[in-house]
Amino acid sequence: MSDWQELERKYFMYTGDRVPLTIVKGEGARVWDDKGRKYLDFVAGWAVDSLGHCHPVLVEALAKQANTLIQTSNQFYTVPQLQLAEILVNNSCLDKVYFCNSGAEANEGAVKLARRYGSLKLNGAYEVITAMNSFHGRTLAMTAATGQEKFQNSYVPLPVGFKNVAYDNIEAIKEATTEQTCAIMLELIEAEGGVIIPESKYLTDVRAWCDQKGILLILDEVQTGIGRTGTLFGYEQCGIEPDIMTLAKGLGSGVPIGAIMAKGEASVFVPGNHGSTFGGNPLACAAGYAVVKYIIDNNITENVKKAGNYFLDGLTGLKQKYDVVIDVRGRGLLAAVEFNNDIAKSVLTACLDEGLLINQLKPNALRFMPPLIITNGDIDEALGILDKVISNLE
Repeated sequence: MSDWQELERKYFMYTGDRVPLTIVKGEGARVWDDKGRKYLDFVAGWAVDSLGHCHPVLVEALAKQANTLIQTSNQFYTVPQLQLAEILVNNSCLDKVYFCNSGAEANEGAVKLARRYGSLKLNGAYEVITAMNSFHGRTLAMTAATGQEKFQNSYVPLPVGFKNVAYDNIEAIKEATTEQTCAIMLELIEAEGGVIIPESKYLTDVRAWCDQKGILLILDEVQTGIGRTGTLFGYEQCGIEPDIMTLAKGLGSGVPIGAIMAKGEASVFVPGNHGSTFGGNPLACAAGYAVVKYIIDNNITENVKKAGNYFLDGLTGLKQKYDVVIDVRGRGLLAAVEFNNDIAKSVLTACLDEGLLINQLKPNALRFMPPLIITNGDIDEALGILDKVISNLE
């Protein structure tokens, strides 16, 4: 048997520390390592595996499409691309869509679209206001958009045109808005930033401010979209509608795909303004269509609401039981636990030994993003392991 982790050290660029686990197989909410050991997966590819691992509806769609047409250029029409476009538009408040390959690329495209709008309708306005502690991707421009210095410091000078202001603070947005502002780009929940949920009035105030100033509201739903928070799109719970929305992660349930969606008035691209060789790839779009259709047809969002509440109740029980747990946050199946000291890595390692995969968000915080098809039985198992691990560490 090959030493896969040694091969990684030999050949792969060192861009981050990995958990010492080589996953070779997945099914539902479970994965297996190269030694045959089984684990309960509450990471799900960083909120990507919306239907779990190797869901039959996705496997069937991929096999059928792989035997039909895998790739052609966007010079031509393809059926899966248009099927996915139709189902997304018909089930959202947006009018148009463009497909790409990732969340970072979707956010890049959204900013390009906003700048194009500013050029045409706002006297050349080009600045985008984003939030501190946000995360919008790792391209150079999205590093500038991301309001976290730890991601930015190695890449100065950063591209201009972004202002990072305090999250959940409408006054900070108002102060930062000038005649050069074309858009405000926000996450509904700052997922990478700690699963931070703003006050409900914040988003309605931002929407009203955008309307007052005639600027665009971009919602980054890369992590909250496609059912993750209990509705198909997170904005549905917030009483607002975006002008532009970005999607990725759960859209393909493991197959790389992203999307930029826009209201008709904001959809100002013309031929030559934007493009992508692999964007809207037939294979990826067949996956996306199968995933979205399954979620809608089987009311998976209802399971997310019920399972999410059940899980959050269980995590809250741990908070009440252990002084080391100081906060529990979440919506749907996106949750975080915060500790009173930097024990997150120790908890993660001990959970790994017990057969549970979780995500270290910060030195003192963990994040949980299980598949949307997770059961109460799976949740009970995860909570039992967490209870045991925290008890042993106290």
